[in-house]
This record gives sequence, C-alpha cells and structure tokens, in this order.
Amino acid sequence: MKELQSDRRAFIKFFGRAGVAAASMSIIPGCIPGAKDTESSLPKLPFEPIAPTDVDDLVLADGFNYHIIAKVGDQINATEMFGDQNDYTAFKALDDNPNDGLLWVNHESTTPSLISNYDGKSSKTKEQVELEMDSVGGSINRIRKNKSGQWELVKNDPLNRRLHARTPIPFEWDAPIYGKTEAVGTLANCAGGLTPWGTILTCEENYHDYFGERNYQTGEKLQEGFFQWEKHFDHPPEHYGWVVEVNLETGEAKKLIGLGRCAHEAAAVHQEENGICVVYTGDDKADECIYKFIGSEPNSLTKGKLYVADTDNGKWVSLDITEQPILQENFSDQTEVLVRMRDAAKLVGGTPQNRPEDVEIDPITGNIFMTLTNNVPKGDYHGSILKIAERDNNKLSLEFTAETFMAGGQDTGFSSPDNIVFDKQGNLWFCCDVSGASMNKGQYDKFKNNGLHYVPMSGPNAGKAFQVASGPLFCEMTGPSFSPDYSTLFICVQHPGGHWPHGGDSIARSAVIGIQGKALDALMG
Repeated sequence: MKELQSDRRAFIKFFGRAGVAAASMSIIPGCIPGAKDTESSLPKLPFEPIAPTDVDDLVLADGFNYHIIAKVGDQINATEMFGDQNDYTAFKALDDNPNDGLLWVNHESTTPSLISNYDGKSSKTKEQVELEMDSVGGSINRIRKNKSGQWELVKNDPLNRRLHARTPIPFEWDAPIYGKTEAVGTLANCAGGLTPWGTILTCEENYHDYFGERNYQTGEKLQEGFFQWEKHFDHPPEHYGWVVEVNLETGEAKKLIGLGRCAHEAAAVHQEENGICVVYTGDDKADECIYKFIGSEPNSLTKGKLYVADTDNGKWVSLDITEQPILQENFSDQTEVLVRMRDAAKLVGGTPQNRPEDVEIDPITGNIFMTLTNNVPKGDYHGSILKIAERDNNKLSLEFTAETFMAGGQDTGFSSPDNIVFDKQGNLWFCCDVSGASMNKGQYDKFKNNGLHYVPMSGPNAGKAFQVASGPLFCEMTGPSFSPDYSTLFICVQHPGGHWPHGGDSIARSAVIGIQGKALDALMG
C-alpha cells in the first residue's frame, strides 16, 4: 500500500494529474478552465446521467444494476440479526480472494416501530430498549460472490458477528473515562475509515440521542437521550462519541480516546514511510470543527497529538494541554480536554464549519476532501466539498490551504453532500443527505430524493457532478465502498420511508446493496 502511494506521489510530482487544473485549483462546475465547449461537445461518459426522481424506488442510470446483500432483520448467525439503519461499509478479502471476504456495515440508528414495536406514546420497557440496543453498532458479515456474480451473505459463518450497544468495549487510554476503563457498547455509528494494518474505524456520531449529554459547567445533564434508553440503563454520555477500531476477523474492538470525543462522522488515515499515522476527522454538527491526529508510535492510533483546523489562517492548532495556557486554565488534564474536545477547540481558535461529515484522501494528489453538508441557520442550504492541501503535501505539516472544491446548489445539480469515496482511477463518488423533513420541498424540491453522484477528477468533465442513482423515498444512500477488483460498489439504503425494497404495503427496510454493471466496468477501465 505504501509503495503504491509513493509511486502515485512521484508520478503526480513529475507529470501532474491528467488535466492539470484538476490537481492545482478549486473546481466549480460551470467554471472549469477551457469549458467554453457546449455540453454536447464534451467527452461521452459510459452512461447517461439520470434526472432526480421522487419515486419510491432505487433508480439507476442505464448500465448499472443492483442486488440486495443484506437487510435489517436478516439472520447472520443463530442468535444475531443484521442491524438497522446501515451506513459505512468496508470490505476485507479473505485469503486474497476478491470474491470472498468480510463486509463491515455500520448501524447508525434504530427504527423503534420496526425493531421494538414501540408505539411512540408509552414509556419503553426494558425489553424494548434491549431490542433497540441490539440493532445499532455494526455487523461483520461473510459475503461471497455466487455463480451469477452477485454477492450473497454466508449465513451462520463462524466469522459473522455483531458489535452493538451492549458489547463491552475497552478504552484505549492510560486513564479511566468517567470512572471506567471500558464502555458498554458502541452506538450512533455513522461513517468510518480503514487502517493500513487491515482494521476498520467506525465513528460514533450523534451519541446524545441515546444517553444525552452533560453540562460541564454544572455537571448536570444538558439533555436527555431521544430514545429513552436512560430509563433502564444509566450509562455515562462520556463513554460515547469516540472513534472505535475493530478487527474484522476477531471482532476485537477498542475506543481510541486520543482522537477526541465529538459527533465523529468519519476518519481518513494516512501512513508515513516510518509507520507514523495521521488521521483526519470532522464533527458532524453545525458550527463544529475539523481535526487532525498525528500519531507518535508506528502502526498505532493510541498515542499522539491532536489538532483542530483554523481554516481562516491555514493552521492546525494544538489541543495539547501542555502547549496551551488557555486549556490549562479550563481543564484539569488532557483526558478532560479529549472528553470535551468541542469546548477545547473553540478556546484555541478552531474554525466553525458547516457540518463536517465524510473525509477522504485523494489517492492521486494526496489532498484531503471533506464534505460540509449544510448549515441552514447560516443560509447554507446546499453545502459544499472542502479541499485541504497540506503544505508541500506533507501530512505532518501544521500549515495548509483550504478552498471550496465543489458547491451544491441549483446550478450544480446536487445538495447536501455527505459520504464520499474515490475509485481506482482517482475519480470521486458522493452521496447526498437532504433531511427527510426537507426532501422534495422548498429549496430542495429540484433535487428530489437523495442520490449518488460521480465526479471525474481529470479531463474536460473534471469537477462536474453526474447523477448515477436516485434513492427510494426519504432515504439516504450511505457508505459507498468498492470491492477489491472495483467490479462492485457497495452502498447502503438507509432509513427509507416508503415501502422499499419489497413494495406493496410492506414496511420499508434499510439494506446494503451491491451496484454492478457494464457502466461501472467501463468507468474502472
């Protein structure tokens, strides 16, 4: 992996990305250098982009097809079911076989009416809460291609297992977190990332929905959890909001305290030649920040230094209490800084952002791309994708430039970008996240249901979004990732609100699907 990255960096340094503009400047669709040509004169894609739809179905451009791999409620072994509201996906081949491996799937939230038969009126019973706790977290699923080339869940495989909100998970830190050395469970698992040594990172996002949050000035609860779990389980909110590292083959997991606590959406890992790792992550809440962790030990995310982005001045600002007098005045130790990372970031001058969500590192240029989904109270309805270029492309640098790579809106054809992934050619794919309450209304009417878009990163079409898919009613399409041979795009349909996938008067169910087809093969070369 490191050799491949090194070769790519050397290639770019000598030649630049094909279509130099794509690698050297911010690209706003409609403002592409040399883009005086009409739409019809631009190079043809191997598919005809679709128009947004508002139908209760998954609509794909011609040349793509999909199949369902697993959906909420499917048995993965004798005692456990595939969880609810699936999000991030990551595939790990077994025995170097690209057609057989382990698929990790996040389960971000729960649908009480489906999972626990909760009527929304009465208080939940302990049994109902336990059912909901078992539906979140993540799934490790053995999947394999069948004779027709589609992926199937290998039911009852000994490697199939769940991590959920009742699974004990230790804290990877040298001090207890609110009196404990381990948490009960992982929850609110949104996006994630991959480590160079083959584990996955799953990120705990909206943890406050489950066990609330604390007012650190008074010590009292600032808010109660939306799902009423506190009525039966008194777990500290400080035990959630972390990045969790998981070994897919053993199921072992640990919460990485050094990366700080917030509504983590995702985590992107870069490794230096000496084994030191750098992790980029964002806090998915309006007016929160972007962070970078620089490890201090090879092949480890346990110890290191945490920084917050000052994008106004292009600087990574230390969150180390020993380097910041203002942190010494407000926190007792580094553990408290990490638990209250949001407060610390504001004190040292972190720049508030418009909901930092997914983050990925461009495999060609090395630039960091982060989706800023939107910030309606500040008038940003459609969001953007931010590009961060570290000084001299050095991930250890504490200086960078930041600029808008793409902006959502009526002219560019997309709104509220969320999960992103780069393909083998270095081109960008992203999903959108207009809320169900806003979908098909007002500012968002033109965009219809949330969809999936493809963005060439070089050539005359560089920086232009082409819609590949439109999801069922009220859903997000989430967690895009590729199979090792890039013949399949794994992606999730999360919280559909109509009757997908079975139609009729059936209850809608979240599911993970595989997108394939001749158009995808052509795009992958």
